[in-house]
Amino acid sequence: MLKLSPDSKIIELSNKNLNQQYQNDPKSIRPEVVDAKVYKLRSAFIKNSVFVTLSFINYDEQIRPIEIFINSKDLTRAPEYVVLTRLISAIFRRSANPMFILEELQGIFDPNGGSFKEGKYYHSFYAEIADVIERFFYDVGIMEKPSEVTMNNDGRMKQTSSGSRTATINNDDPAENSTFRICPDCDAKTLKTENGCDSCMACGYSKCDK
Repeated sequence: MLKLSPDSKIIELSNKNLNQQYQNDPKSIRPEVVDAKVYKLRSAFIKNSVFVTLSFINYDEQIRPIEIFINSKDLTRAPEYVVLTRLISAIFRRSANPMFILEELQGIFDPNGGSFKEGKYYHSFYAEIADVIERFFYDVGIMEKPSEVTMNNDGRMKQTSSGSRTATINNDDPAENSTFRICPDCDAKTLKTENGCDSCMACGYSKCDK
């Protein structure tokens, strides 16, 4: 039971008041003209290619994503794309740190199983969308891209991430080293997939598709 003191006041907040508070937030207001980038996605999970449009604004000297659109000539999936884009756009506009959407989308599993594409393993179509959003964050400067892999004098690869973590990778097998991806935990490009499990060579992050 909730106990109130004699001088307590109960104020009812209507949906109108909440909507007015949201509309007054400068970060949530879409300008008439925004900058945008368009990415073509050839998905491993759907037949037709999709075009992902991501726009951004510069608010208070900070670049922020503002909205996303997904278009395809396959109209049977149009309702799914509308729901997905509206939800992600709402997160972009209202969340102080929308980066968490990447991990959430990457964690969605397709009931028919994942798929390899261009040396990278994706759990679902939504994970591919997360990959496009991550690329967009790098391209416009929302996220700092990790430094490139360099070679040591002893023939071993050295990867230094933006978080100053360093990993040394054996270069004995060039085919194996070509499949490293960015780790969602330490941001170093030291994540590889073996036997259906993602493992980071730098920080020990591990996640299995089971």
